[in-house]
Amino acid sequence: MPQTWAEIHQWRKEQRGALLKLRVDAGLAARREWNETIETQLRDMIPRLQIQTVGFYWPFKGEFDARPLVRELIAAGITAALPVVVQPKMPLEFRRWIPDSAMEPGIYGIPIPAERDIVTPDLLLAPMVGFDTAGYRLGYGGGYYDRTFASISPKPYAIGVAYELSRLETIHPQTHDIPLDAVITEASVRIHRQSQPQAQLTGG
Repeated sequence: MPQTWAEIHQWRKEQRGALLKLRVDAGLAARREWNETIETQLRDMIPRLQIQTVGFYWPFKGEFDARPLVRELIAAGITAALPVVVQPKMPLEFRRWIPDSAMEPGIYGIPIPAERDIVTPDLLLAPMVGFDTAGYRLGYGGGYYDRTFASISPKPYAIGVAYELSRLETIHPQTHDIPLDAVITEASVRIHRQSQPQAQLTGG
């Protein structure tokens, strides 16, 4: 088992590559089926969180596609926003998005809103390469989401979205890793963190 940060960093890199391959190799048909289940679970959960602004992500390398659900949320009066990398090793900023927003390529060529209309989400749908049983997230290695979670006050309710094949026993969390409030896959909804939105969720 990895012990030092250098060993953990290398282990995470290897896991990241293996999990990305598993996700892509699962195939479009399987991912579409899983997406339908995840979307249903989110559609049930989000209204009970009483949010005003949702931060989501543009799908990349076989990730769950939240755009159909986000279009529904926008139609219901919720503001939506996409993450933008402004500088390396800095928190993300979130730019307001609507379906006909003008887009431009961002990091890795992922589309971002061209207009810099910055909003602050109170719910974040976070993409994940992997996750563990304690709710820690394995991302793409840039650390942007952890910095973002730490920089927004009050902290937005953070839901990690992934497929069950991405689950690990542990990612060997470090002091800079911030756990998610909930993790949703096609197989389950895992609630990890007490918060005001979660209190409303579990109390309803």
